[in-house]
Amino acid sequence: MADSSKKMQIVFASAECAPFVKTGGLGDVAGSLPAALVRAGAEVIVMVPKYATIKDEYKAQMEHFSDFYVSLGWRNEYCGLEKLEHDGVTYMFIDNERYFARDYPYGFFDDGERFAFFSKAITESLQHLPAGFECDILHCNDWQTALAPVFLREFYQGLPLYDRVKTVFSIHNVAFQGQFSDTVMEDILGVAHIPAAASQLRCDACSINYMLGALRYADAITTVSPTYANEIQTPEFGEGLDGVLRERSYALQGILNGIDVAGFDPATDKRIAANYTVEDRSGKAVCKAKLQEELGLEVRDDRPLMVMVTRLTRQKGLDLVMYALDRILAGGVQVAVLGTGDRDYEDGLRYFQDKYPGTMAARIEFDPALSQRMYAAADMFLMPSKFEPCGLSQIIAMRYGTLPIVRETGGLKDTVIPYNEFTGEGTGFSFSNFNGDEMGDAVFRAARLFWDNRDAWNQLVTQAMSQDFSWTRSADKYLDLYFFMHPEIERPAAVVDEPEAAAEPVAAEEPKAEPEVKAVVAPEAEAEVKPAAKHAAKKTATRKTTTKKVTTTKSAATKTTAAKTTTTRKRTNAAAKKAAEAEAAPEVKAEVAEAKPAAKVPTKTAAKKTTTAAKKATAAKKTTATKSTTTKAATTKAATKPAAKVEEKPAESKAEATVEAKPAVKTTTRKRATTTAKKTTTKAAASKEEPKAKVKAKTEPAKETPVSPAAATEKKAPTKKTSVRKATATRKRR
Repeated sequence: MADSSKKMQIVFASAECAPFVKTGGLGDVAGSLPAALVRAGAEVIVMVPKYATIKDEYKAQMEHFSDFYVSLGWRNEYCGLEKLEHDGVTYMFIDNERYFARDYPYGFFDDGERFAFFSKAITESLQHLPAGFECDILHCNDWQTALAPVFLREFYQGLPLYDRVKTVFSIHNVAFQGQFSDTVMEDILGVAHIPAAASQLRCDACSINYMLGALRYADAITTVSPTYANEIQTPEFGEGLDGVLRERSYALQGILNGIDVAGFDPATDKRIAANYTVEDRSGKAVCKAKLQEELGLEVRDDRPLMVMVTRLTRQKGLDLVMYALDRILAGGVQVAVLGTGDRDYEDGLRYFQDKYPGTMAARIEFDPALSQRMYAAADMFLMPSKFEPCGLSQIIAMRYGTLPIVRETGGLKDTVIPYNEFTGEGTGFSFSNFNGDEMGDAVFRAARLFWDNRDAWNQLVTQAMSQDFSWTRSADKYLDLYFFMHPEIERPAAVVDEPEAAAEPVAAEEPKAEPEVKAVVAPEAEAEVKPAAKHAAKKTATRKTTTKKVTTTKSAATKTTAAKTTTTRKRTNAAAKKAAEAEAAPEVKAEVAEAKPAAKVPTKTAAKKTTTAAKKATAAKKTTATKSTTTKAATTKAATKPAAKVEEKPAESKAEATVEAKPAVKTTTRKRATTTAKKTTTKAAASKEEPKAKVKAKTEPAKETPVSPAAATEKKAPTKKTSVRKATATRKRR
C-alpha cells in the first residue's frame, strides 16, 4: 500500500553548487534542480564541501548542525555539518579544513583523498540528518561523489537506516572520471581486502577509477541529455567506459538539463544594457549597439554579430574556429569571443583581432557580467563542440533571442532545432560533422538569412525565445525515476502536471471488441513496465484520477497472470463482458473484462461463471472505491517486478499474444460457451441496440473457432491412413 503521508526525501550530493561555488555546468545544475524538486513536492538536502572560497555572507548564515568522525582507511577524520536554508532548500556543508580550506575547489595532488573523504562523509552523514528526514534517494553527481554508492553497499548495507536508500549517479561529463593510483585503495578507501570492490574499481593494472565504481554500484544512472546517453555507449564518446555503460544500458537514461529562467530573463535582467521581451525586441538592438561600442567593433545593425562564450579547448571546437575564422570575418560577419584556455587558441584569437580591427574582438578573460551582455546583444551564438553532454550556453542564447549555430552532438542536438527554409520551423542552425568547412557553411546560412530575409529571421528568433527550458520539466522526469525506485511512496497529484495522456479516457468511452480494449490499456501497462528496463519511469496517468488508477492496475494484473491463464478464460471473459454490457455502463464493462482473469476457474464451470460475472458487473458501481484501493497494491507489485530488458517488446503485442495464441479445447466445452454467449446476446438485444452490435462482433469469432480445428483434424486422419497403406504396398512389390 502506497504511503500518501510521506514525502520523497532526497540527498543531492555535488562538489559544487551555485551560488556558493561554481566552475561549470555542474554548479548550475546543483543550484537549480534541487529547488525545482522542492517546488514539485519533494524534500531535498544538498551536500557540498565547505570550501574556503565560499563568500563570507553565506558563511555567516550557516549554523553548526552536527559533527562526527569519518573513518578513511586507517585514519579518522573530523566532519562537521553546517546547515543553511536558501530558496526553500536545505544545504549541508561538509566541513573539514584540511581538505577544503583551499583557494580553488579542484586541481590538487591529493584530490583522490579529498573527494574519497567527501563521498564517505556523505554516506556517514545520512544518520546525522534533521529529525524526520530519512533518505530515500541518494543522488550523486560526477566523479567527486562517485564512491558514495560503493561505500554505501560495502560498509553500510544491512543497517536499517540504509536499507531503504536507493542510489542515482549522474554523469555530467564522462571525460572526467577520477583516475588515481591503486595505492589509495587500501590506504584511503579501505576496500583492498574486499575482492568485489577492488575488482570493480580497478581500470588497469595499477589504477582505479572512481566513476567506474559508481557505474557498477549505483541503482540508476542518468546523464544530461538523451543523445549523450546514446553517444557514451560508443567507443568514440565513451572515454573507455563505453563497455560498462552498454552492460548497464538498462539502468541508463538521459534527462535534459534546464536553466534558471528567472535568472536568465531579458525582460528583467539588470546586467544588460536594455530589457526586452519576445513581443518587443527593440531593447536587443540597443544591447547590440552598446556591445559593439564596448568591444571596439563597428557600430552597425546591418552586420550580423556572432559571439562565443566558452573555454578555449579542442572539445569546444576551437580547431574548427581557427580554420574557418578567416573566411567568416572576410565575409562580413562580426565575431566576438570571451574565454580562457589553451595558449595556442588564445594567441590565434589575438592574431585575428589584429588582422580584422572593427570586425573581430577577443577578450581572453573570465567575465560573467560581460558574458551576459554578449548573450543579450548578439545575433548568433557559435558552439561547434566536438562533444557536448548538454550545454547551457546555447539554451541561454535562445532565451535572449540569439540564434545558436551548433554541431549536432549531445545536448546541442537535443535542444536546437535546425532551421528549415521550406517550413520555417527551427530555433537555430546546425551541422553534423566535425569539419571546419561545414561549420563555415552553417555560419553563412545564418548570415544570408539575416541579410536576405529579415522576416524569416525574426520569426526564427521568436520561436527560439518561446522554447521552454525551465527546470520544471526536467525535475518532473527525475521524480518519475525516484518514484519508480520507491513505489511504496505515493506521488502527490500536484506533481503530475503534463498533459501527455489527455486522450487516454477514450478507453472508457469507446470500448469495442476485447482485443481493442486491451490495446488501449496496453500503453499504460507499458509505462509501468518499461522504466524497469531503462530506469526511466515513464509518466503514467495512474496518479491523476481514480478511474485511471483502476484501468492501469487491472492491465498490470492481467499481464502478471497472463502466463497462467487457461484456454477457457478467454471465452469466459468474452461471455462475462457481453452480460455486463446489458446491465452496466461502459466504464464498468472495462473493469469487469480486466478483473476477471485474476481468478482461476476450471473449464466445466463456464456457464456458472458467466452468471456470476453478470451479478458482479451489476454491483461494480457500488464497489468502485474498494477496487481502486485494492488495485494500488497491484500497481506497486507490478511496478517493482520487471528487472530484465523489456523495452523491445511493446505491451500491445503482448496483449495480442494473450488473445490470439491460445490453443483449442474440447468441442463440448466450446458448444456450451457458444450457447451461453447466444443467451447473453439475446439479453443485450433486448436492452440496447448499440451493445447488440458490439456483442455480435465479439460472438462471431467464437462460432468460427470450434469448426476449423475439428474440420482440420477430420481431414488429416484419413490422409495418414492412406499414406501408410501406400507405403506397405510399395514394400510388398519390391
